Amino acid sequence: MEAVVKSASDLSKRRTALKKEQRRLAYSKFIHNKQAVTGFIILAFIVALALLGPIFISLDPYEIHPEDRLQGPSGNYLFGTDNLGRDLLARVIFGAQISLFIGLAVAFFAGILGTIIGLYASYYKFLDNVLMRICEGIMAIPAILLAIALMAALGPSTENIIIALSIVYTPYVARVVRSSALVIREETYIEAMKAIGAKSFRIIWGHIAPNVVSPLIIQITSVFANAILIEATLSFLGAGVPAPTPSWGNILYDGKMVIFNTPWMVVFPGICIVLAILALNMFGDGLRDILDPHSNSKK
Repeated sequence: MEAVVKSASDLSKRRTALKKEQRRLAYSKFIHNKQAVTGFIILAFIVALALLGPIFISLDPYEIHPEDRLQGPSGNYLFGTDNLGRDLLARVIFGAQISLFIGLAVAFFAGILGTIIGLYASYYKFLDNVLMRICEGIMAIPAILLAIALMAALGPSTENIIIALSIVYTPYVARVVRSSALVIREETYIEAMKAIGAKSFRIIWGHIAPNVVSPLIIQITSVFANAILIEATLSFLGAGVPAPTPSWGNILYDGKMVIFNTPWMVVFPGICIVLAILALNMFGDGLRDILDPHSNSKK
């Protein structure tokens, strides 16, 4: 009995040591991947600005100063003012909160729904034929056109943008998860689990799902970036975040009529959009190099 207890204790210690070594190797790979580190630093800066900016910069994005409308960057207004005299720095910072929140929420809900659809479609052939045909039908429509159509039906609001973009990008996540899960489903240990009578739920979520995490994370970073861009597009077209709530898209909308006289109204939110999408894409590409051994072997 003591030998069994000692053996179990040794096995537990080995597993703990193995997990620590895996974490150390993953951290080492991340640190040495310039793309991932650069993307992470830029993204962390934008997130910190969105979260901490309102604390250290006591500015009201809704306060109107008609006498100061369309003023250029100065000591009083670092980013200038908009067509109503509102501080553009305050609106860009608060707009970052809205845009990043929408992108994160869409990535979360599309990731959850896409994972569920992809896993069950890969495991049950009769579901595969139904779910994948629906996903292919949604993916056949350009993302921006489908998003505009859904927003026209739902109406402009932050919640409706999240719902619409989650519908748009769920099929993309589902396809990635399904393709990875199909390979894992054919592995010998999955067949062994079926042979000993393991329940489908246990096989799907206990053995297949953990092995699709790497491609899922990479795809979610792409969805995050695309959601920010589509939200900005919808808000620019007047179908996204309703005024006066600031988002990078509707700040661009306010500046389009005076772009030649007051270019700062489109330059600053435009730079934020570019940096956020660039950071997410770099971070996602870096994660792909770290998590996907096949991508490394091709280089």
